[in-house]
Amino acid sequence: MAADLRTGVIGYGIAGRVFHAPLISSTPGLALTAIVTTDAERRARAAADHPDVELLDTADDLFASDVDLVVIGSPNKTHVELALAAIAHGKAVVVDKPFAPSSSDARRVLAAAREKGVPLTVFQNRRWDSDFQTVREVVKSGRLGTISRFESRYERWVPEIWDNWREFGAAEEAGGLLYDLGAHLVDQALQLNGPVRSVYAELDRRRPGALVDDDVFVALTHTSGVRSHLWASASAANHGPRFRVLGEQAAFTISGMDGQEDALVAGLRPGRPGWGEEPESAWGEVGLLDDTTPVPSEKGAYEEFYRLLVTALRDGGPLPVDPESAIAALEIIEDAFESANTGQVVAV
Repeated sequence: MAADLRTGVIGYGIAGRVFHAPLISSTPGLALTAIVTTDAERRARAAADHPDVELLDTADDLFASDVDLVVIGSPNKTHVELALAAIAHGKAVVVDKPFAPSSSDARRVLAAAREKGVPLTVFQNRRWDSDFQTVREVVKSGRLGTISRFESRYERWVPEIWDNWREFGAAEEAGGLLYDLGAHLVDQALQLNGPVRSVYAELDRRRPGALVDDDVFVALTHTSGVRSHLWASASAANHGPRFRVLGEQAAFTISGMDGQEDALVAGLRPGRPGWGEEPESAWGEVGLLDDTTPVPSEKGAYEEFYRLLVTALRDGGPLPVDPESAIAALEIIEDAFESANTGQVVAV
């Protein structure tokens, strides 16, 4: 066996601490060797969580080291600069979603990676959510017939504004729910239903003092004829189903949220018995009106992202997320902003 791929993570906020560091540490073939963070509290947390990992002050220190893979889990506005620097140093790169503040910036990064021959991918972990995997299997089974509408929601009740860059209004911050949760909603819709021919969006600031969109609705018309209706909200006092898929023969509905993020926060890791499994109470239902049947949930598997990445880096297999697909989602997000600003449907 080749030596484990030495991996460094930039940032130890939610992305680095909750997702990347635990998943990297749990993946055969990867070795978490360095974390970049200057915040004293996060530095202490990283040292406690990963006592054998080197703590670095700057990304330049990481680029100058012998790591094979750089994972960028820092704020959105830093993604492009850090990715370009990692590529210039010949490091394979994972960029957390959203890939970049704009599709043009993302294309610039991808062009640099191709020119340098450096592997580049984007962390779209929610492709491996239990509920989304279940939706894909139900649709694939044909039990619903031809699909007409796909509904997807990330609705929360967060009445107070965070002191966090996600709430900052400057364009380069790429803050707001459309960039944050919308990056998942749009990506899943594209993965399930294919390319889009038109976009309509309503973006609002509902909470007092909000500088960015905190209540989002996006309607996509796919070239297949399916319509995707996507919601994200920080001010939803009642939550709709996570997914509802309507077909000519039946519908599938599932509520709640995939449990992997909460499991990671609680210190659980992939490989543990029961990892990614959802209780029967969280299963969705397929059927017609009140005549429905429970559908056992597929296992969630965030670890698949890094497992596939190891295979790609070692054996030349496909990357877990094609960066072109992340750019396509960014283009839809940009069209959604245009639609919301003009009140018009935007042709893609």
